[in-house]
Amino acid sequence: QHTGTAPLPSYDEVLVCTPDTEEEEVELLVRRALSPGSQDQKIYCLLGADKLVYRVSKQLESHFFRLVQFSSIPNYRFLIFCNAKAHNSYVITAFDAYKVVFPCYSKTEIQTYLKMHLTVPSRTAPVAQAFEEPHQQSVKFVFSERAGMGK
Repeated sequence: QHTGTAPLPSYDEVLVCTPDTEEEEVELLVRRALSPGSQDQKIYCLLGADKLVYRVSKQLESHFFRLVQFSSIPNYRFLIFCNAKAHNSYVITAFDAYKVVFPCYSKTEIQTYLKMHLTVPSRTAPVAQAFEEPHQQSVKFVFSERAGMGK
């Protein structure tokens, strides 16, 4: 359901996939989505899952279906985003039965939504002010070769 007030996902809800994404990273996200306690309105997402290498794609499929089989959570929220043109992706084939077409939103709708959620409120904590821009946009991407280094 589309709503303009729904929050952006938090850091633990999204995994951006590349050919270098490891099996452990994918398994951790699947476990978060299908474990008790995941019912706190989070929506877990794999972005660009079509970029996963074959070995990791096979493990994603294995972990997902094994955990779904033994999970007591009936209404989990787990989305896998793939490029529709990536026809040779194992992930697309493995999860084909669950495929849905993403609704199209206008550029203006997307910009309005992001502007609402990416603005630093007045009188914010100093950590948010560290990224403050003239237009009060506070989102910065920090990439690290070493995961879990407090970024």
